[in-house]
Amino acid sequence: MTGRRLTSLLAYITTSAAGASLLTGCGVLPGATGGSREPVTVMTWAPDQTRATNMPGMPAMAQAFARWVNSQGGIDGHELRVLTCNEHNSTAGAAACARRAVRENAVAVVGSYSQNGRAFMAPLEAAGIPYIGGYGISEDEFTSPLSYPVNGGQASLIAGHGIQLAGSCRTVSLVRPDTLAGDRLPELLNSGLRKASHRGAVDIPAVEDAAEYTAQASRAREKAGEKQGCVTAVLGERTQTFFDSFRRLPGQEDGEGGRGGGDAAGGDSGEEKGAVRISSVLGSVGQPVIDRTGGAHSPFEGAFVTGWYPEAGDKSWAPMRKVIQDHAFADNRVDPADAGVQTTWIAYTVLKDVIEALDDDTISASRIAHALDRGERIDTGGLTPTLRWKYEDLLGAPGYPRIVNHEVTFQVVRKGRLVAQKPGFVDVGETVLSAP
Repeated sequence: MTGRRLTSLLAYITTSAAGASLLTGCGVLPGATGGSREPVTVMTWAPDQTRATNMPGMPAMAQAFARWVNSQGGIDGHELRVLTCNEHNSTAGAAACARRAVRENAVAVVGSYSQNGRAFMAPLEAAGIPYIGGYGISEDEFTSPLSYPVNGGQASLIAGHGIQLAGSCRTVSLVRPDTLAGDRLPELLNSGLRKASHRGAVDIPAVEDAAEYTAQASRAREKAGEKQGCVTAVLGERTQTFFDSFRRLPGQEDGEGGRGGGDAAGGDSGEEKGAVRISSVLGSVGQPVIDRTGGAHSPFEGAFVTGWYPEAGDKSWAPMRKVIQDHAFADNRVDPADAGVQTTWIAYTVLKDVIEALDDDTISASRIAHALDRGERIDTGGLTPTLRWKYEDLLGAPGYPRIVNHEVTFQVVRKGRLVAQKPGFVDVGETVLSAP
């Protein structure tokens, strides 16, 4: 073979190999530094189109986040690949999503919703995959050493809600799911009520996916009484169904049971002081629900609501709103006022911060978990306190040892908008610790 023919053949082989490398995604991402960096695969799951709580906005927010960071060259030069999975609100569905995350080499499960912690944590733990910023609905999220919650979960919400109600409600009826997770809610609410020497709430279990709740609504109103009585419902997506049944009870004038919200914890506007008030927590009632049910004419007008984060109109949410506007504007699943969307944004903020801190060509599940365990501090821009999961940062509450963020916000519905009832965050760590 002549020298000219050999040189031409080598050039052809080199050019073909380079082209194949780019086609298979092994080239350098735009904006990457330090040479070729591997893509990072993560998963976000949530139930969708089920009879109980659905959270389609969480996977949709994850996809929008990926489009945003990838348009800027990825996270520290790593293309972010987001797998999504429908958890179906079932143990089988949760386990299937977790097994898929393992099978597809996900380095983390981020910003997801599932009540079936036992079903999904075992496969993740066996594979060493961290669970970052779950919604906070299952106890396993607060016990597994591979779980890194960004909020205080239902425990903080319910304990905080007890504090919020204690100063304004003489008697409280609690309507909650007749499930294992629901069984813990009465004692948590009572721990908050006891902070003001308040007697415990009347516990009313209910089927989580019922089509109507007339019987439970009637009992809740009766037990709350007519004088400064409060009815709180924590039924996820079915909370709206419950309060629709409550509104239709005979004698429930105009269905506006929530009127009379105060100006601060324990404060009172004086409006309809004798009426039974309604209340709930974020995730069961939020701005999207209020909008759907009539805004300022909603039955939730005046209702007390406890949340994890600042109200949706707070300026701290501006970066998330910008990403949604630019990368998910036409996707009606992504509502910036939805607690699931907000939690997913914060969870992916954690992921981005950790990957940038690692500053390496290869990112693995074990390296992410190690970085979080050794005390990587995450600034969420005022949406939460600074997050860190070092041992000394853990609350250590029985049943919820992994809580690191035990602050909540007190909100009230005024003129159809959720607004701050009390400025800033309220620390409920001691209240959660005092729950039986």
